[in-house]
Amino acid sequence: MSRLIVVSNRVSPPQDAGVASAGGLAMALSAALRDGRGVWFGWSGNTVDAYTGQLTVQRVGDVTVALVDLEGQDVDEYYNGYANRTLWPLFHYRTDLAEYERSYHEGYQRVNERFARALAPLLSPDDVIWVQDYHLIPLAQQLRKLGVRNRIGFFLHIPWPSRRLFLTLPGGRDLVSSLFDYDLVGFQAQDHREAFSDYVVHEAGGAATEADALRAFGKTVRIGVFPIGIDAEAFVEAARLPPGEAQFARMEKSKAGRKMLLGIDRLDYSKGLEDRFQAYERFLGEHPEHHDQLFYLQIATASREEVGTYQDLRARLDAISGRINGAYADLDWTPLRYVSRAYRRDELAGVYRAADVALVTPLRDGMNLVAKEFVAAQEAADPGVLVLSRFAGAADQLKDALIVNPFSREEVGDAIREAIAMPLAERRRRWEAMMSIVMSADVNAWRDDFVTTLSRPVPAVSQEPELRLV
Repeated sequence: MSRLIVVSNRVSPPQDAGVASAGGLAMALSAALRDGRGVWFGWSGNTVDAYTGQLTVQRVGDVTVALVDLEGQDVDEYYNGYANRTLWPLFHYRTDLAEYERSYHEGYQRVNERFARALAPLLSPDDVIWVQDYHLIPLAQQLRKLGVRNRIGFFLHIPWPSRRLFLTLPGGRDLVSSLFDYDLVGFQAQDHREAFSDYVVHEAGGAATEADALRAFGKTVRIGVFPIGIDAEAFVEAARLPPGEAQFARMEKSKAGRKMLLGIDRLDYSKGLEDRFQAYERFLGEHPEHHDQLFYLQIATASREEVGTYQDLRARLDAISGRINGAYADLDWTPLRYVSRAYRRDELAGVYRAADVALVTPLRDGMNLVAKEFVAAQEAADPGVLVLSRFAGAADQLKDALIVNPFSREEVGDAIREAIAMPLAERRRRWEAMMSIVMSADVNAWRDDFVTTLSRPVPAVSQEPELRLV
């Protein structure tokens, strides 16, 4: 029987039924592997003085994991460097923050080669390999060099940038070429897929076919859109397990009859937190009648603290939150509660459940599973309202949210006012439509759709394929 081999930069499966404090990607991959017939391979998170390639294989909860340690230089150049200082800002349309260093690229290629050499001995001929995200774009190319002929798919969890932006990346053509060693390349949203096709057709001399495939660099790859979902049933249950119930009761008491706006994000400039804080500040200034009637709770878990850009962001958010509370707080009312500690996901489920409005306003995002988790945690009898950025992949599916332009403080402020005044009947109608999508397009549907598509042969393309506009 074939196994599903999932490969990602970090391996961090939850310890207990998918509710420990893991990120959205970790939760999704753990759920996708829960049937026990696969392996999750990646970096352990540990650094060693000298790379050995030695694997540690263990069982964590319902998931078998294979871990490899990296050198400190690997982490600096591959992870902190090329992945997070070069690709991440570029793919999120922040060319002003992107850093192009030759050593970063060399480290990126080196680690992908090391991953390939460590992974290859684990593989059986009928295993299906599913590579995750921008850290590992060249992995299939490295595996092919070692003679691996398994079916290999790649899924990009973040946006693919527009053609003009991607052209700013030194060596970008080689990076795209390496994707043609996969059998299937998947994207979160249609505009990400179109941006990739646009580059291949107009910059790499490629051709798009009617069979959802691209031909370039002498190879053919199938491409598709596979919106990621959450483990919806488990999250609904988590909101009503003891930790979730306890947090729900705690938040209800803390609300003291006020409405609660909620933001839950990793501390990252792509999430639009500065713009969101300023939109809320503008709302408070324009609507004094709502003072003391609501508050905004922002949970922003610190990440990549060794990267200077993130340290600067945290300092700016501290300053803005201080300014807002200094200007508007009263003896018994704090308009903005800004918390930077991490919480378990079952605890967060209870916080979601207590929220009246969720503010999910990234400036650019792949999917944003927070939007779907908020919907899943709501009470059917009295659901909250989702305010969602049009630049999150989730906006393609959750069309009954209040869709906003996160760059417009006025638009976000207007959406806050509309959300807190929305009648119950409309809130129910919107929530029911979104909940139906969250439940049906869950993480299992995402996995099954991708793996089923990956199992199909790549469409044959003639020597002179018919060009079409993309």
